[in-house]
Parts: sequence; structure tokens; C-alpha cells
Amino acid sequence: MGFCLLEGVQPLTGVAYALDGIVAVFSDAGDSKVIMFTLMIGGLIATIEKIGGVRGFIDFLQRRRWVRKAKHAQWLAFLIGVVVFIESNITLLVAGAISRPLFDKYKISREKLAYIIDSTSAPICILIPLNAWGAVVISLLASSAIENPVEVFVGAIAFNFYALAAIGVAALVIWRDIDIGPMKAAQRRTENGLMLWPGATPMVDPAIIDAHEVASDRDKARFMLLPILVMVVGMPLGLYVTGDGDLRAGSGSTAVLWAVVAALTMAWVLVLAQGKYGVTELMQIFLRGAGGLLPVAVILLLALAMGDVASLLGTGIYIAQLVQDNLPIFMLLPLLFLVSAVIAFSIGTSWGTFAIMIPLAMQIALPLELSASLFLAAVLSGAVFGDHASPISDTTVVASMAAATDHIDHVRTQLPYALLNGGIALSGFLILGLVAL
Repeated sequence: MGFCLLEGVQPLTGVAYALDGIVAVFSDAGDSKVIMFTLMIGGLIATIEKIGGVRGFIDFLQRRRWVRKAKHAQWLAFLIGVVVFIESNITLLVAGAISRPLFDKYKISREKLAYIIDSTSAPICILIPLNAWGAVVISLLASSAIENPVEVFVGAIAFNFYALAAIGVAALVIWRDIDIGPMKAAQRRTENGLMLWPGATPMVDPAIIDAHEVASDRDKARFMLLPILVMVVGMPLGLYVTGDGDLRAGSGSTAVLWAVVAALTMAWVLVLAQGKYGVTELMQIFLRGAGGLLPVAVILLLALAMGDVASLLGTGIYIAQLVQDNLPIFMLLPLLFLVSAVIAFSIGTSWGTFAIMIPLAMQIALPLELSASLFLAAVLSGAVFGDHASPISDTTVVASMAAATDHIDHVRTQLPYALLNGGIALSGFLILGLVAL
């Protein structure tokens, strides 16, 4: 429809222009790098899991016997989410595989495990610029005519109210043993010796089973830690190089692509040096992992094309003028938060929501000369909120798998906490709009 309006043509002809618009996304180097990065991070995750990095890391932690009671088990699950911040699915897999036997041992509900690891995966990842999530956001900002995307992202961290609320409430839940609504019933059931409700079906992914197996002598923690370290170090290094010594002026899309390639190279070198897999097997693992994130890459591609046509149509400028004439400015931040939440809930992906909403939010903020960081924070908060509440979200599904609990039970027990955090965030953006805009 956007291309029909832009070209003044009939719908059938507009389809041809739309296809050209999708192809044109690849003419922008930054957009192409974001899509490539999405596929490559899928390959990196699959590689780290398959070569025994997750199993080795789990074995490393379990041999130290740091957990001696129920609260320790919950804090361990929480802290893994804080420490393993490179990508949300890796966080969920590691935290779930390590903590599930401990939660069962101390009779803590698996629903609570799923809630804790879900609340410390995406919310932690979205607060850190030097990881996969931060790289996607920075790249989208760069493609939205933002001159200093890293600075805008860093400025948004303190105002990412949903992520901060999710982490803070999860810590409070552990500290004070707070169980709300369905979570309280799940905890009583577990204390009575039932891991799941009668008739419930635990979701268990093959990757979780592999990660939970006893590590062999060839599974090493360094197979996970070194590639992640290389990626974390490679991100600022790439920004430094591409920015000619200025991190703020660097290319986020280029830096993250270099970082993930370097991390993947490190993983391959470690495995090839040990002789555990050959190049052909590693390539097959990589392609399977990249294929797993293909749906996300397609959503990003379509969202980027939609952002391009919206920019050509002047959608952001039109909405900015419409808002300026008809809507109080202080309502912009809560409105962006709610719209982002609805989109993320509907499509089940934060990254796809970022690709749709970040360009639009920047097109509204820039003409009105308002803080890009505040608008970005509203979008990021809303996207993570919708993702948390959505039953079709990939992170929600993986959290259920990692905790080996029934998926619907996880959604049902997590929803009261997500709504509480969403209410806190919405109130925060209302107050921020009144004070700062």
C-alpha cells in the first residue's frame, strides 16, 4: 500500500514496486549488515551449543558447589542472566540448564525458574550496547539518520523503564519470596511434590537436553567464554576503528558484523585445534543455526523496507505535525511505549518491533527537536514488554524449554509480573513526558 501511494499506481502494480523496495534494502550497506548479522548470530549460538561450550560452562559452575539452599539457586539463575549477556537465547539456555536440577532439588517451581531467566535475558541484553541486541538497535539508529547512534543508545539506558523494572522486580521476588497469583499456586504444587500440573506438557528442546548432559573431557567452558569475550571486545574495537578513534562516530553495523565473525572464527579455531569437528561439520552446524533465525531475518528485511517507504512518504514528519496540532506532547512517550508493546505482542519478536518502530520514532523526534534517547527508550521498553507478555515470543518459548515447564503455564504465571512492570514503565513515561518534553 505504501508503494501504491508513493507511485500513484494500482495495487497489482504496487506489488512490483514493493518487491523492488525490498530488494533496495540490500543497497544500503548498514541494512545488509544487520540482516547478515542476524543470520550469523544464529550460527554462532548453534556452534557454541553443539561444540560443548554450554555443557562445559555448566560443568565448570556445578563442580564449585556454590548453591546450598533454595534462595541460592534462585540467585544463581538471576546472576547468570546478568553475566551471560551476549544474547538472550544463550542466557536462557545456560541459566535453565544449570538451575533446573537445583530448583527441582529445593522444590522451587519450574514456572518460577522460567520467570526468573526470562526476566534476566532480554531485559539485561537490551541495557548493554556491546552485545547482539545493542548492535541491532545501534544499526537501526544509524540507518535512521541518527549521527551519534551509540550516544543515543547509551542515553536511553537510564530511561528503559520496563527493562529496569523487570530486573528489579525479579530481584525483589527472590529476596522477599513474593509469589503472585498463579505463581503462588504453582509453588504450593511443587512443595507438595508435583513438578507440573496434571496433564501439563513440559517443553524440552534437543539443545536443552544436550546442554544438560554430563560434560565429557572434550566439552570445555572456554568454547563458550572465549568466543563471547572476543565478541564483547570486538564490538568497541570495531567502533573505534570505523570511527577513526571515536567510539561514538563508529559504524555499529560494521562493528557488530566484525565482532560476530571474530567470535565465530575463535570458536572454529578452538574446535579445529582439538580435532573435535571438521570444517564440513562446523559449516553444517552454522547453516542449521543461521536457518533457525531466518524468520527473524525476514521480519527485519520487511520491516526495513517498510521503514524506507515510510520515510519516502514523509510518514514521520506527517505524524509529528499531526501530533503537534492534536495531541499533547507529553503523551508521545507513553503512546510509543503502548504501540511498541502491541506490535511485539502480536508478532512475538522484539527485534522485528525495533525495526518497525525505531525509524518511525526517530522521524517523529527529529522534526520536533525532542530527545532521541527518550523516544528510543519508549520503543525499547514497549517492545520488551510486548515480547514478555506474548505467548508466541521466541524468548518466552525458549524460557519454557530451558525450565522444562508447560509453555502456557509459564505465560500464565509470568503475565502478572509483566503487567506490573508494564504499569510501572507506563507511569514512568507519563511522568517523563510531563517533565522532559
